[in-house]
Amino acid sequence: MDPHAEMPTFADVEAAAARLRGVARRTPLLESDALNELAGGRLLLKAECLQRTGSFKLRGAYNAISRLDGRAVVAYSSGNHAQGVAAAARLLGVPATIVMPADAPAIKIESTRALGAEIRLYDRQGEVREEIGAEIAARTGAALVRPYDDPHVIAGQGTAGLEIAEQADELGARADAALICCGGGGLTAGCALALAERFPGIEIQTAEPESFDDTRRSLAAGERVANAPGSASICDALLAPMPGELTFRINRRLLTGGIAVTDAEVRRAMALAFRHLKLVVEPGGAVALAAALSGRFHTRGRTVAIMLSGGNVDPALFAGVLRESTPEPSLRDAAAPRPAPS
Repeated sequence: MDPHAEMPTFADVEAAAARLRGVARRTPLLESDALNELAGGRLLLKAECLQRTGSFKLRGAYNAISRLDGRAVVAYSSGNHAQGVAAAARLLGVPATIVMPADAPAIKIESTRALGAEIRLYDRQGEVREEIGAEIAARTGAALVRPYDDPHVIAGQGTAGLEIAEQADELGARADAALICCGGGGLTAGCALALAERFPGIEIQTAEPESFDDTRRSLAAGERVANAPGSASICDALLAPMPGELTFRINRRLLTGGIAVTDAEVRRAMALAFRHLKLVVEPGGAVALAAALSGRFHTRGRTVAIMLSGGNVDPALFAGVLRESTPEPSLRDAAAPRPAPS
């Protein structure tokens, strides 16, 4: 990250929303009686799994790339940022090279390639994606579009939080708290800028897989700490080694803490989202819902905004999640999801 990069503000999120108008979808804010019953409160679920490319990542990628005056771009990503950058580059007519781990879900690699990007696969255990991206940028003159530690990316991601606030207003609701899926922290930081401005005093927490809860531990320590080498999780979209520098500066100021969930809790949340919201949510996109339904976060009697950040899941993994799931006994006849007004 550029150490002199300016901190994004709420005004930057508003400017990004204007830039993204007509490009990013205004994804629905959903509510389910069944999930509310399980949580004991009111869950407002932001379905970014229905965003173009299947995740929120297009927002930040387009906001950043549209400012580069036609320059080629390079990015590194396990898949969702890759697709966001590839789609934004295609919309803007610029070449894109994406550095992706060879073990990324095949659907994410295939989708990124189908969007016209050149793919450079690497070995997570033996190569460093940041070094590869920097080498390509230096050799070709392409601009590096970081997945989270970039003020324009953060502001773009924050437009999802701005929409939550607008849609909650349309429902006549005020969010007491928000749970945001967190990898490097860009979505969390951007949404925190928007939600803290629109809902003063709101409690905002991250949701992370328990083996990659670096932001939760960093917030508790007051400084950035890394994940242990060799950790594993099904949440492939959230496997950042440690919080970003810029994102952590924002999140340390605006967040109250973080929640870590197990892979089993994530699987349950994915199955419940499919059953009661009729949505396909990937593991990394389901951690916030898992945190709300696990009992690790106080939801009873509260209105909580929940980010469903992506839906790009490997079909075989998703089929396995559904095969393993069983209906919640008390919710077999629960009502279908209700969309907020658009």
